[in-house]
Amino acid sequence: MTDQIYNYQDEKNYFIAKFDAFNDLTCFGGDETYESLQDAFHQLTKALKIDKLQVHVAMWGSIFSFYSFLIDTINHQENRQLKLVQHQGALLVTEANQVLMVHLPKEGLSLEEFFGKSSETNTIGDTILIATRNEGKTKEFRKLFGKLGLKVENLNDYPDLPEVAETGLTFEENARLKAETISQLTNKMVLADDSGLMVDVLGGMPGVWSARFAGPDATDAANNAKLLHELAMVFDMENRTAHFHTTLVVASPNKESLVVEADWDGYIATIPKGENGFGYDPLFLVGETGKTSAELSAEEKNEISHRGQAVKKLMEVFPSWQNTD
Repeated sequence: MTDQIYNYQDEKNYFIAKFDAFNDLTCFGGDETYESLQDAFHQLTKALKIDKLQVHVAMWGSIFSFYSFLIDTINHQENRQLKLVQHQGALLVTEANQVLMVHLPKEGLSLEEFFGKSSETNTIGDTILIATRNEGKTKEFRKLFGKLGLKVENLNDYPDLPEVAETGLTFEENARLKAETISQLTNKMVLADDSGLMVDVLGGMPGVWSARFAGPDATDAANNAKLLHELAMVFDMENRTAHFHTTLVVASPNKESLVVEADWDGYIATIPKGENGFGYDPLFLVGETGKTSAELSAEEKNEISHRGQAVKKLMEVFPSWQNTD
């Protein structure tokens, strides 16, 4: 067998795995933790006919993170195409259009919860509605959520929904307004973000007014031109520091909303460069790289951007939030 060691670590999870002579799981923690993980581990290995996987759990935050690590490890080692899908609080492992395993929460799920109230909702896979009509933003979220087994819709799929006025004075207020209002109107799980560029020498402007910096109906080009005009007399790059900020809010009817935030530091260039992205991406110099955000591929941007960081934070707490009343 290979001697390759697989590992994953974030703030709440730390897993190590290798393939050896037999299945085995060890972990730090009490008996309850050990028994829960043993049950989950052996359920998966039995369902997937895996017999040489050895795992050590130094720290864990959610069963989703644990299963996600195991699936990634098995896919890499055995060249499989397993997928982990979230559905109404359950976790499904699929491959080649087949369901191989279903992991249910301890309290179980009613048939109505799992399949929906009618045949129209009897579809596998949770859907998250992104509260935007911006296809560029939706494309980024679709890439980020797709590998987590979530289907992504946006407001263009619901043309009759009213526009929600962004009257808040902070990013969180605006994101909450959109997410919670649309969730109540659609009875769906809704993610809204309010993101913006904050330029230090401009006192944090354009901030929550980033999308309409040059006026109510401003285009990306007009906003970029306005920003360059405001910084026309700021010549030293060290004085052109800025950061993108995003606040994500996930709302679901009769549930406390989930909120995460993230920042992405950089500078404002003197001329726009790059063809990718949207908004202020052509002017935002990423750290010390010398590249603008618009010169990065979608994959590169998703790894380090404010939105990418926020979604990673969201996924750390999303499974446990989804399973709470």
